[in-house]
Amino acid sequence: MKDQSYYREKYVRNLPSKFCPGCGCGIVMNAFVRAVDELGIPKKDIVLTSGIGCSAWIPSPHLRFDSIHTPHGRAIPVAVGVKLFRPELTVATISGDGDLAGIGLGHLIHAAARNYDITVVMVNNGIYAMTGGQLAPTTPKGLRTPTTPDGNPYRPLDVSQLVATAGASFVARWTTFHFRPLVKSMVEALETKGFSFVEVLSQCPTYMGRRMNLTPYGLMRAIAEGTSLKGEEGKTRIGVLKG
Repeated sequence: MKDQSYYREKYVRNLPSKFCPGCGCGIVMNAFVRAVDELGIPKKDIVLTSGIGCSAWIPSPHLRFDSIHTPHGRAIPVAVGVKLFRPELTVATISGDGDLAGIGLGHLIHAAARNYDITVVMVNNGIYAMTGGQLAPTTPKGLRTPTTPDGNPYRPLDVSQLVATAGASFVARWTTFHFRPLVKSMVEALETKGFSFVEVLSQCPTYMGRRMNLTPYGLMRAIAEGTSLKGEEGKTRIGVLKG
């Protein structure tokens, strides 16, 4: 077992963190670099893209890989362009649910349908966290937000199921609470030939936690307890949320 300082010194730039205390983005970052290290992929052979939002800060500026911080919602087409031009590289997108399932949803669906050989990690905290906790496509039904003060009347978008239906080669859904399975899924995603997608249900203590009156750990447990870990065999493998 490698010490945490090994991953930090090898893969993470020595910068002040932009993440709020208790945010799940650091856990996702930790899982991703462990997956890369387990596979032995040289840092020079990886390119990461991200859009706009808290989760988009995971690759840039924190990680010691080449990265492209794109306009809002455009991380996937930029990743596809990099992969088409340099097919020998490992190309991945790390961004949030607002960026990938909101303004960037069309790119996500078509990249999955065309089965481009890239990996997408979507950090899903259920809100637009960077701009004040507004309603997102993934916000739980009934949750009060600044844009739904009486509670969200809409059913949240099941992004993993949508991507699986579109035809992706690999789809997984975990939470920040399930760290070891998350690392394993990221390893599988990076190894998969074709479009791979890992959704990470993550806690936002600043907006979601306060509205639900939960500590960061309490919010992690609440998210984890609403998740079924059974997968389906076949070309596309997916963990499915209860309800």
